[in-house]
Amino acid sequence: MKIFSSKVIKDLDAATCEAQGIDSITLMERAANAVVKEIRSRRFLPSSRFVVFAGPGNNGGDALAVARLLAEAGYENIEVYLFNVRGQLSEECEAQKQKLIEDEVKVKFNEITRSFVPPHLIPSDIIIDGLFGVGLHDPLTEGFAAVARLINESGAYVISIDIPSGLAAEWNANFLFHNMVHANLTLTFQFPKISFFFNENAHIIGELVVLDIGIDRKALKNMPSEWLYIEGRTIHKLLRQRNPFSAKRDYGSVMLFAGSLGMMGAAVLSAKAALKSGAGLVTVHAPRTGLVILQTAVPEAMFEPDRNERVISDMSLHHTHQAVAVGPGLGTNDLTVNALESLLKTCKSPMVLDADALNCIVKRPSLLSMLPPRTIITPHIGEFDRLFGDQPSSEHRLKKAIEVAKRYEIIIVLKGHYTMIVRPNGTQYVYFNSTGNAGMATAGAGDVLTGVIASFLAQGIQPENAAALGVFIHGKAGDIASEEIGEYGVIASDISDRLGRAIKDVIDQNRKN
Repeated sequence: MKIFSSKVIKDLDAATCEAQGIDSITLMERAANAVVKEIRSRRFLPSSRFVVFAGPGNNGGDALAVARLLAEAGYENIEVYLFNVRGQLSEECEAQKQKLIEDEVKVKFNEITRSFVPPHLIPSDIIIDGLFGVGLHDPLTEGFAAVARLINESGAYVISIDIPSGLAAEWNANFLFHNMVHANLTLTFQFPKISFFFNENAHIIGELVVLDIGIDRKALKNMPSEWLYIEGRTIHKLLRQRNPFSAKRDYGSVMLFAGSLGMMGAAVLSAKAALKSGAGLVTVHAPRTGLVILQTAVPEAMFEPDRNERVISDMSLHHTHQAVAVGPGLGTNDLTVNALESLLKTCKSPMVLDADALNCIVKRPSLLSMLPPRTIITPHIGEFDRLFGDQPSSEHRLKKAIEVAKRYEIIIVLKGHYTMIVRPNGTQYVYFNSTGNAGMATAGAGDVLTGVIASFLAQGIQPENAAALGVFIHGKAGDIASEEIGEYGVIASDISDRLGRAIKDVIDQNRKN
């Protein structure tokens, strides 16, 4: 699913109206009907008090249409406050105002042109927030900021139309959270907005539901976007179909440099994940201390012992491998840092670097410039900030990731609730992942992801696509584990054990469609 900026959304609306032979009011009615349908599914009592706050723009027009349709649906206690303090409503908002008045539905309508006497709001109220939509680019101030605070302090259940008022659709670095409406439920149209993917905004958005309002499919397909939301219906195209006459070498060889004394579990998890994601061969190079552990836990993997007993001191490649993965449980011993430097200078295979491979680079920052083009790195927030400097928010962190991905020509998998895959070039620079859950916040989950991505690299999938596919399948396996066990009980090996099922589910879903 493409994600579009606020500037493009108006163009999509206009393209839809032209392609479908409708006017903007009809499209607004369609959106309002979708909102009301979702509200009615929540089974609020007909006697519930709905308080609708409508701004002067098209988001206000949506809110007025919602108020009218709720009244027509039998809700008996609806109050509307339309803020027209400048005496200038958008054309669509004016039309919806007239429709609300002329239809004579049972609504208590108040148009605010000067002073505003706030209603007494109580926790049992349901507030419909339609003050400002995606066209907002500046923080709320003065009167509207006061209205937002009034709503937030009421304790009422808040439903925001398309986007919580005061939250910009993209960047909010200089905005104040207390001057934004804090929604319990956000009913957004057609696709999430970019700002919805940043964790600092989660408490503003609340529960998110995406409503299909029939934006023209051809317009969506043809409109360029730098942002993409990864879903199963598109990710299956990246999976290679298996030939019944194939052999293990047709699915590639992974060389995994992982493990050190006391951290061999990371190597085990990563190796097992690579095999369970379809790699034909997996070789683990680890300190000699890991021999029994690895051969016992993952007998399907080959073991290549380092000359050192406790840490990896040599990362020479003695055979051809279709993918090289470095990092899980590696440690940051100086011998290991030296070995990584030598590998970066000589390796010709696609690479994925995670965990302590990144921490080794932190110890020797010059290694960043040695990363081969299209190398995949998979930092969590702490690792990213250690590599590229402390970032005050996930919004700043994404901007920094876009910058450094282009500078070093690398692919960055920035792990989080919506893991972000940042590409150095292409028509879409940033992918947001749709799978995964809080149960995956557990030790070793990142080691599993490293193995999955390396496996897809070994199978001949291009690095940009291997990263996206790996993240999606990893999250899907985590979702399956969470459904079976519950979020509290999920551990990394549960995720690994369900990778095959996750891939099968994606393939089966595509066949059904």
